[in-house]
Amino acid sequence: MAQSNNSIKKILTVAFALCIVCSVIVSTAAVALRPKQQLNQELDRKTNILSVANLYEPGMDVEEAFSEVTPRVVDMRTGEYTDELDPETFDHFQAARDPAMGRTLSGDRDIAGLSRVENFATVYLVGDAEDPDQIILPIRGQGLWGLMRGFMSVEGDGNTIVGITYYEHSETPGLGAEVNNPRWQAQWEGKKIFADGEDLTPAIHLTKGGADDETEIDALSGATLTSNGVTNMLQFWLSPEGFGTYLARFRSEVDREEVQEADVELEAEA
Repeated sequence: MAQSNNSIKKILTVAFALCIVCSVIVSTAAVALRPKQQLNQELDRKTNILSVANLYEPGMDVEEAFSEVTPRVVDMRTGEYTDELDPETFDHFQAARDPAMGRTLSGDRDIAGLSRVENFATVYLVGDAEDPDQIILPIRGQGLWGLMRGFMSVEGDGNTIVGITYYEHSETPGLGAEVNNPRWQAQWEGKKIFADGEDLTPAIHLTKGGADDETEIDALSGATLTSNGVTNMLQFWLSPEGFGTYLARFRSEVDREEVQEADVELEAEA
């Protein structure tokens, strides 16, 4: 006698077969779409890098525009470039988890709430790689609800900010999520990271009640913890724990060039 359509055995058999079919479909779609997803992720990364450098325009050929950008891997402990790692494939997030390529932070050293960080990171140089117009740095740190990831662009003097953007965060819409409001981001342009060109301690910070100094940014209204998170991550990544030593080389080179130019002018006047 045929089993009833309402029998437990038949119901479980149909449910199991349906699960298998759905699993195969989902797995096949995931594998087939992975290359396209990776291309879209790469395109989004390049778009964000161009945007923070004020080089992106809607409808532009991103790949062509990105040809003006040179990625280099920096050893943040020395501030020097390394050719031992390929900037096209190096993943600094994975490096942070690797005991041989990262380090553990604790206490006052972990102001960005990262626990572990990488010793190497990929930076992006706009223009002449030997004398870049802009230096784009990856930054990240804890906000109110989770990790915030973004980029900051700095002029070739290693001190003047061009812009900042966040491509990943979980901050509250209308409050902490205003980190991606163009009006808030616009105030970063021209601000200084260091109050003293010779100092390795970053002075840039968010402040309530209006920014009156060249190292101050107006805090996000109603988002104190997100604002603190932004300050903390910048204080970390722009210090010698992050890119501070690397940026110092550009400030030193700029200082030397200014001295040389002044000497030439004095000689000409004499």
